[in-house]
Amino acid sequence: MKKFIFCVAFAAVSFTSYSQALGYEDLAIIFSQNDGNGSARFVAMGGAFGALGGDVSSMTINPAGISVFKGSNASISFQSRSTDYMTTYYGNSITTQEEYFKLSNAGAVFTFTDTNSDDWDKLALGVNYRILADFENTFLASGNSGFASFDNFPLDNSATPILYNIAENQHFTNQYNGDISELNLAFSGVFQGKMHIGAGINFYDLNFSQRATLREANNDGNGNTLDARFYQENFTTGTGFSLSAGFIYKATNFFRIGASYQTPTWFTEIIEETNIVNNDGFLGDTEIIVSNSNVIYDNTAGGNLPVQSLIYKLRTPSKFTLSTALVFGKVGLISLDLSSRNFKGLNLSGDDFTSENAFFDGELRNTKALNLGTEWRLDRLSLRAGLRMEESPDANALNSDNLEGYSLGLGYNFGNVKLDLAYSNSNRTGVYNFYPQYPSQVSPTDLKIDNTMVTAGISISL
Repeated sequence: MKKFIFCVAFAAVSFTSYSQALGYEDLAIIFSQNDGNGSARFVAMGGAFGALGGDVSSMTINPAGISVFKGSNASISFQSRSTDYMTTYYGNSITTQEEYFKLSNAGAVFTFTDTNSDDWDKLALGVNYRILADFENTFLASGNSGFASFDNFPLDNSATPILYNIAENQHFTNQYNGDISELNLAFSGVFQGKMHIGAGINFYDLNFSQRATLREANNDGNGNTLDARFYQENFTTGTGFSLSAGFIYKATNFFRIGASYQTPTWFTEIIEETNIVNNDGFLGDTEIIVSNSNVIYDNTAGGNLPVQSLIYKLRTPSKFTLSTALVFGKVGLISLDLSSRNFKGLNLSGDDFTSENAFFDGELRNTKALNLGTEWRLDRLSLRAGLRMEESPDANALNSDNLEGYSLGLGYNFGNVKLDLAYSNSNRTGVYNFYPQYPSQVSPTDLKIDNTMVTAGISISL
């Protein structure tokens, strides 16, 4: 059964008793994602820069790539994203479209040719900021499963309480906010004109929130109705770091190979604050109204708003990338990256996460990703295209759960200034179970997610 959607959608919940928010199994996977953002040129070519270098975003794949620059360079890129969520819940489909705009990448590379060494021809220092993972999204799901989970009124103290067990409708609203930003610091050198060797350290800033509201309408079959609203929220912040190293070898002017390794990201402190705490038997804020009473049940009445905090640690999977590139002089190029991440290496610590870590080891897998890019130059104009494919970490995922995307772009060289534009589209499927405590009574809603992004950037030779 398909379980996971990440990058722009999420799935499979592990909280119990009236819970529709994400569990720690899901959060660990989400916090391990990489949206493939970068400069407009990087995005247009599918992020395939492991053996290519020469772009400020290449240090996010292989830090050796910054010494490919002929001179110092700075760039900045902005991204406009349109995301379509289509949910299907018991035959009822709803499409939600949202638009987002933000700074997606900014960086600079400084090269030094006066190395005072016969073997080292050039040295380079690089710094780059990008949005590694963008969580901002909203989706809705509505329909009738025929199952009533809120079937009684908590303030009904009669000897035979009314049972509101005929379901009329369930409506679920889910909103995510936040991102993971990445700051790369890289160093690279060129050994004897052919071997580019580099290393880097990467810092991460995590901000994530989820607000989920479940509304349920039921009746007792005798004209009495019950309307319930159940609200959960989660606010999470954290910091982390990773290390990276790699090389690019120019076997000939035509052929290059490269390899790089990025360690796991160690989030050394993740702080979570949430209202998912037992409040009069409900894990969240609950309001229930019945037609045959003037009294409203509200477990937050009188300022009763309990919250809980948790501090924990997370280790995400490492990444190994093999790359190759064919460079046809100043005419064009083709670049290919193949990478691997073992999601069994996910690990949570700082509390009792025994079941979550067992889940990672038993239900996740070693994923493969392919990035393919090409660029062709017509005088000052460059035409670009790329492909991106990435497996879902779920060992039992359907083929449609894997990420598939393509990109197109162009650039124009004015001399010291270059303008770049990229269009990219990706899609995948998944599910979201907002009744995880009733797996046999209620099926999850199916998700179909389509992302369209336009990235515009400018780079300046320094």
